[in-house]
Amino acid sequence: MTSTHDDTTRFWTLIDSAWAATGTTPAAVLRAGYDGFDAHLDAFLAQLATHAEGFTGEELMALDRVAERALYDIDRADIQEITDGSDDGFLYARGFIVALGREYYEAVRADPSAAITDAECEEMCYFFAHLHHLRFGTFPDTGSGISRETASNPAGWS
Repeated sequence: MTSTHDDTTRFWTLIDSAWAATGTTPAAVLRAGYDGFDAHLDAFLAQLATHAEGFTGEELMALDRVAERALYDIDRADIQEITDGSDDGFLYARGFIVALGREYYEAVRADPSAAITDAECEEMCYFFAHLHHLRFGTFPDTGSGISRETASNPAGWS
């Protein structure tokens, strides 16, 4: 099962809306470095959960599928070289990249040197799966056949 264009648009729009509701922007957080992110992380995650209130299980699963694909697509050795981190650390670094929104995500995807070293956001890696679990008692099966885990994308590792 794959994500639709609408699911992908909704995913990135939710992230942007959550940042806007915190009173800051991903660009401002990047200028402040990882400490700037850390200072706003709880507010961002709370806003993201608020923006997803009322979503059905299928909608949360679709958002989790988008997150899974985004994490998978940047599961690359050239990005890991910049962000550093062990297997879990690199997954969380990719979570940070996704959490800062589509503009930053696409910038890092195109040029890994745009990434920040040692910046992590573990919560983003399974955010919508955890929301699904909290609301419906189960973790969604995305049905994608891909994994978020480090080095699972063969195109990104030689």
